[in-house]
Amino acid sequence: MTPVATPPDLRALTTLRFLAAAWVVLYTAWAYLDVGFTPVAVTKGYLGVEVFFVLSGFILSHVHLERAGSRGFSYGGFLWARIARIYPLHLVTLFAMIALGIAATVAGVAVDPSLTDWRALPAHLSMTHAWGLAPLAAFNHPSWSISAEWFAYLSFPAFAFVAWRLRQRPWLAVGLTALVALAIYAAFERLAGFPLTEATFRWGALRIVPCFALGCALYLVYRRAPLPRPGLTALACGLGLWTSASLGLWDPVTVLFAGGLILALGSLANAHAGVLGSRGGVYLGEISYSIYMVCAPVLLVMTNLAARLLGADEKRFHVFVWLGILAAIPVAAMATYHLVERPARKALRGFATRNGSGQEGPSAHADSPERVLQPSKTIV
Repeated sequence: MTPVATPPDLRALTTLRFLAAAWVVLYTAWAYLDVGFTPVAVTKGYLGVEVFFVLSGFILSHVHLERAGSRGFSYGGFLWARIARIYPLHLVTLFAMIALGIAATVAGVAVDPSLTDWRALPAHLSMTHAWGLAPLAAFNHPSWSISAEWFAYLSFPAFAFVAWRLRQRPWLAVGLTALVALAIYAAFERLAGFPLTEATFRWGALRIVPCFALGCALYLVYRRAPLPRPGLTALACGLGLWTSASLGLWDPVTVLFAGGLILALGSLANAHAGVLGSRGGVYLGEISYSIYMVCAPVLLVMTNLAARLLGADEKRFHVFVWLGILAAIPVAAMATYHLVERPARKALRGFATRNGSGQEGPSAHADSPERVLQPSKTIV
């Protein structure tokens, strides 16, 4: 527990999840907008995934580090909770893309052949397609990051082991982690010939490591005491992140600003969070995983429909048509969230409860709601 009072739920961080997802959606969808320019910040939208990765390390440490450090941690229960959180929607969007690919082929609609490359199916089913085990990107391409998250979940005890031993020196942990992260980024780019922040199905499992570690280290600072004047710090880090992305600076610089923003927003009282703590913002954060996962299938369907209706063979649309296409993404996300994501998660947890497994007390599932929660004092 932190030694000072913190909010019962970290609403600003929940809303930040939506902003990160929206950045990725904008990056993915901009190619369909009929304009003659692309802002540099939009071309950096893939870094929204890095925001998710850092946030994941922060929140999982927030909920589980104390128990992991004190050896009261159920690894099986932890993994089951994470499977319940991510796997059902991953399966639904995977098979939705397979169905769309088959339907497009039957209808004579041209699609990328990799969309249904069956060689990649086993890796997708086992969520290992970002571990270099898939021959190429296939099916629902954004799901590579879910594979990377799965790698981090499996490795969480190792991250927790290091973080727990540095808990009394949180700023040292952050400094060392930042240095190691920068070294990884520099070495990878030199060896691979492209930035680690652009890796997906081949090196995605490595891509999450520096971000997840940074999130764990930043949590140690928060655990010691939330930042003073978090609002000003959040504003400064947010402006730094946007400026870095807009100027096209080295991607790790933007990642570090994202880490600072997460630490600051985590320290921000809900009463002072403004729109970031609003009910609407929190709800959008709750459906952000669905937004991210349905983006590709919705764009595939909507852009092909719009192209046929309007005769836009190049699939580049007027801004109002483009906005209509984008509006379909949160609508579809709300449907998958309420019809798939939540009920499937509840069912899988109920299965674990009935079978007396997958449990480590109430705190085992404190991170599973989309809203970022504070662990209960009676548990940790």
